[in-house]
Amino acid sequence: MKIAYPIILEPAADGWYVVTVPDLGIHTEGRNIADAIDMAADAISLTAISLQDSGQSVPSPSEGPLICRDGEIPSYAVVDFDAYRRMNDMRTVRKNVTLPNYLNEMAMKAGLNFSQVLQEGLKERLGMS
Repeated sequence: MKIAYPIILEPAADGWYVVTVPDLGIHTEGRNIADAIDMAADAISLTAISLQDSGQSVPSPSEGPLICRDGEIPSYAVVDFDAYRRMNDMRTVRKNVTLPNYLNEMAMKAGLNFSQVLQEGLKERLGMS
C-alpha cells in the first residue's frame, strides 16, 4: 500500500536540497528536487521498517497543509513499505534444481557459479537487469 508523507525541501547554497520529514523527525538531502524526494522516500521507508522490526509502530503521515518558512518547498514522498522491504531483503534461500548431467559437467568445467548464473537468469527473466 502506498502512503504519502509530507516533506519540506529547503534549497542549500550548493544547489542541493535538504529534506525534512516532520512526521518522523528525519533529515536527508539530494542533488536536485527529484533526487531529494527519492532520498526522502528511501529514508522514510528505512526508518519505517526499522521501527516495525523493533516492534514499534510507524507514525502515520499528518494531514493538512505543511507550515513552511520562506524559501522552503512543501511536497510529498510516496512510499510502499512492503515493496521497499522486498527490494532490500538480501536473505538467501537454498533451492534444489534439476538439470541435465551434460550441462552440469560443462558448467563445472567452465568454472561457473551456479547460484550467480541462476540469479542473473531470474533477474533477466523478471526484467530486473
